[in-house]
Amino acid sequence: MVDDVGFGLLLDRQQCLALLGTASLGRVIFTHRAMPAVQPVRFTVVDEAVVFAVPTSSLLYAGARDAVVAFEADDFAADLGAGWYVSLLGRATESPVDGADIACLCPCPALAGRRFLRIPVEAITGHRIACHTE
Repeated sequence: MVDDVGFGLLLDRQQCLALLGTASLGRVIFTHRAMPAVQPVRFTVVDEAVVFAVPTSSLLYAGARDAVVAFEADDFAADLGAGWYVSLLGRATESPVDGADIACLCPCPALAGRRFLRIPVEAITGHRIACHTE
């Protein structure tokens, strides 16, 4: 179904989660000094939540931990004529992560000073775009 504002095919919750599972880079939108801030992160999806590693000394950790944040990931063709994007809202909390997830979230060997934040999906929306004409 094409949505009513021209953003392409509206995706349901399960389609959005499936697409998020294919991406590895997204953006966390949080508040810093009463202003919006955006930080790219490597992430994974675990039990309908986005999980990512973050240094405890970072602005992202300070601004996102125990706060409502937005998260966005997408994938588009080089000419931007086709692709998808997914946006979600949730409260980011500190989360333990098992060893299998650590390698994909934090490829550097030094994990000291890093914590894992988890954003459970409270609201999610996504669109698939196809602008190519045949």
